[in-house]
Amino acid sequence: MAYNPNKELKKYYGIAEVAEQFNVAESLLRYWEKEFPNIKPKKSGRGVRQYTKEDIEEVRLVYNLLKVRGMKIAAAKQVLTKNRKAASDASQIIDRLQSIRSELQEISRELGEL
Repeated sequence: MAYNPNKELKKYYGIAEVAEQFNVAESLLRYWEKEFPNIKPKKSGRGVRQYTKEDIEEVRLVYNLLKVRGMKIAAAKQVLTKNRKAASDASQIIDRLQSIRSELQEISRELGEL
């Protein structure tokens, strides 16, 4: 499942943690950084990426456009440029619906065990 915004957040996340949250490769996150300028994690003196919750939110937007909605990179860039608010709202709705679906599936499993 995609990123869960309800989890308690710490100040910084490493690239491996962010990649795991979205079930994508670290190399894909680095590629997205080049393609989408709003994804700009802070880098330590050694060049280690440190993602804030705002950076993760940007990754979530890109993830939902590319992976969930199946857009091409050019189309996703256009959506983020022209209508960022709508893209953000749609991504939040998708995440919430996926969370509700998981909860309902868990309830169904528990009822089946009775």
